[in-house]
Amino acid sequence: MPIPQEHIYTSEDYWNLPDGQRAELIDGKLYAMAPPNRMHQKILGALYSSIYNYIKQRKGSCEVYPAPFAVNLNANDKIWVEPDISVICDKNKLSDRGCEGAPDWIIEIASPGNSRMDFAVKLFKYRTAGVREYWIVNPMTKIVQIYSFEGEEDSNQLSFDDEIPVHIFNGLALKISDLL
Repeated sequence: MPIPQEHIYTSEDYWNLPDGQRAELIDGKLYAMAPPNRMHQKILGALYSSIYNYIKQRKGSCEVYPAPFAVNLNANDKIWVEPDISVICDKNKLSDRGCEGAPDWIIEIASPGNSRMDFAVKLFKYRTAGVREYWIVNPMTKIVQIYSFEGEEDSNQLSFDDEIPVHIFNGLALKISDLL
């Protein structure tokens, strides 16, 4: 009698999801994504527009994309994630499908259903893939967990009321409470 095998999902499964269904592919597993709530979207919009305007005003070469935006994290077709905000400074990584490789900066906005993914699984995957900076914005606690993976790695927790410096952009600091 054969031993039952766990189904291993591929990028083909990811790209053939039914219209309107969102999921992320990590290590052969598809993780369904629930629709975001209003506060999540408010924070996403405020952060996206602040980052976009900062880059545009300085005629920067980086591009910023809000979710849904597909990121083939290791450019190997095995991990497809949809960070809430992705900042990509190497335009060679951009394709019609999204980003092929690690973005320079990723922001995830935590919700009760995804905290474990953001603080454990994605933290490890983003760090090892070469993401330079990773923020986890938690609207429930009004805390932002910041990880800088460049040079000497650093981690810090700041509140929505703090000026939060962006490590990959000298001169940009975001105070989330002022954006809302």
